[in-house]
Amino acid sequence: MKNNNKENNEKTDDNDSGIEKFRQYLGPMAKIVTVIAIFWSLFQLFITGFGVVEAIKLRAWYFGFMSILVFLLFPAKKKDKKQRRLPTLWDIICIIAVISSVGYFLMMYDAYVMDRGGLHISADYWFGAVGILMVFEASRRAAGLPMTLLAVIFLLYNFFGQYIPGTLGHVGFDYTRIIDVMWWGTEGIFGVVAGVAATYIFMFILFGSFLKRSGFIKFVNDFALAISGRSAGGPAKVAVIGSGMMGTINGSGIANASTVGTFTIPMMIRTGYKPYFAGAVEAVSGTGGVLAPPVMGAASFIMATFLGMDYRLIILAAVIPAVLYFTMCFMSVHFEAKKQGLEGLSKEDIPKFKDVIKNSHLLLPVAILVYMLVTGVTPIFAALWAIVTTVIASWLRKETRMHLKDILNALEEGAKNVLVVSAACMVVGVVVGTISLTSVGLVVGNNILSLAGGSVFIAAILTMLLTILLGTGVPVTASYIIATTISAPILAEMGVPLLVSHMFVFFFAALSEITPPVALAALVTSGIAGAKFAKVSLTAVRLGIIGFVIPFFFLYNPELLFIEGSFSKSIIAMITGIIGVIALAGAMSNWFLTKPNLIQQLLLAVSGIGLILPSYIMSFMSLAVMLFIIFWQIKNKRSQMNNEKETSISV
Repeated sequence: MKNNNKENNEKTDDNDSGIEKFRQYLGPMAKIVTVIAIFWSLFQLFITGFGVVEAIKLRAWYFGFMSILVFLLFPAKKKDKKQRRLPTLWDIICIIAVISSVGYFLMMYDAYVMDRGGLHISADYWFGAVGILMVFEASRRAAGLPMTLLAVIFLLYNFFGQYIPGTLGHVGFDYTRIIDVMWWGTEGIFGVVAGVAATYIFMFILFGSFLKRSGFIKFVNDFALAISGRSAGGPAKVAVIGSGMMGTINGSGIANASTVGTFTIPMMIRTGYKPYFAGAVEAVSGTGGVLAPPVMGAASFIMATFLGMDYRLIILAAVIPAVLYFTMCFMSVHFEAKKQGLEGLSKEDIPKFKDVIKNSHLLLPVAILVYMLVTGVTPIFAALWAIVTTVIASWLRKETRMHLKDILNALEEGAKNVLVVSAACMVVGVVVGTISLTSVGLVVGNNILSLAGGSVFIAAILTMLLTILLGTGVPVTASYIIATTISAPILAEMGVPLLVSHMFVFFFAALSEITPPVALAALVTSGIAGAKFAKVSLTAVRLGIIGFVIPFFFLYNPELLFIEGSFSKSIIAMITGIIGVIALAGAMSNWFLTKPNLIQQLLLAVSGIGLILPSYIMSFMSLAVMLFIIFWQIKNKRSQMNNEKETSISV
């Protein structure tokens, strides 16, 4: 009989992995799918720990395994039966096409490079064309139609861009050149993005699956309950703290919102929060999972690869922005609770802290991961050891012990959880290949530079709009890659450090998960809350509005990313930034110590911005204004209490 930890994890895993969206097989086929998923995970673990495979061949293997599972688990049509004994004829044709194209690539790649000196034969083009078609079909099923259509537009641009007048036109390319770049080269489908998916992304998603099977989610929820459950609006604060802790290891806003949200959203509703607000709180908090180090969103690994930078520096740069983001979330729900007069949970509903700490051994894998990343161990190897440590740590207590079935389930779920982001990474290779082949990124970038007129602020605004626009239809990783390919060089040309420009784009790509009209994190939480999606997403934007401001602060104050100035200056910038975010949260929530009048609200907003700007004089003046508001509100509160007291005496 399974313990509560395991039962809790099975529920959250189902929500996280999107199993409800997968086709369910009956009979022997269900076991075949399970075996394929487990074998893929074991293959990835072996390659990471012991195997030596040429990079481009590993990416081809990865695409092969991914596509087979996508064609088995994601129906070609929404109307397809959810339960089947066998895949459809079209599924089988697609699987055969993938095996043929990938198999041909693996067998003939050495001959193409070594024996033929990079010259192609006609079969190379035929199998390459089939492989490219399968990339689009896998993306359509798993990553969605918007992402696939965007990639189709870029692919067609290679063929027909020569007919476009003006600067967006190009000299034109025939099918042989396009297939060569997209399929056989290292700048297309099997390029850098696929390489990141086949290494970092897979290993860290697999690590997250192992953590959840060990009982980590229950520990996180219980810990958050124990430290904040009884305070005003306790359940909402549990959502923020729980999402923050989960975000450090899963790097996914949607997964974060769904796993923690199944626990926190109903609890928030029971304690008085409106369903739409509960969904919005979890959507905003969950989105922070993409921004929270050490395991940030998949785009962070791509960023490190693009910049040729040690991943430790990416983690360090993300610390202060993540702290500011979660401070904003926490204070927003605190002010909202005070405004609505919401209380915390009763003592009976909160686990005892001493009982929660008994399972603190589950933090050991996270501690090992952080230590290895900080000491310079490569992220993929650190993730491997973190997985091993997760299993060993679970054995320290009977209640959390992972048995063989739990390990196999983690291997299976890890492979399934990676399908959507992997399909997006593969098809975005077509976009990256097009930008490389046609130089369209340089053309668009120059147009942005021309519109900006040399102004960093205007260029940043245009970059923000481009990233958010892309984010409404494509996953975070894809929108980051496309936007940063176009915009980062422009910001860099204006004197913005490359890391700052990439982090700027990364932040807005992450926030696309709460930005209408798609807002995937809000879509997930609205379903859990039983609230209207539009209301949840708009409330999420209001709660997370400061998140849209933070990138502009580190754009003008790189000390917030630990890349300019001394360490002490960065710490001072973080402290003043936290105070500023609290002031901004108060202004946006229309509550501070008490309900502010219009003048107090405006002064809170101005002082909040001033505290985050890179100026000691401005920070000092803003802090003085904030203290003035505090004393003003204390005085008003005392006067109100005295008036109420006099009224009660007279009555």
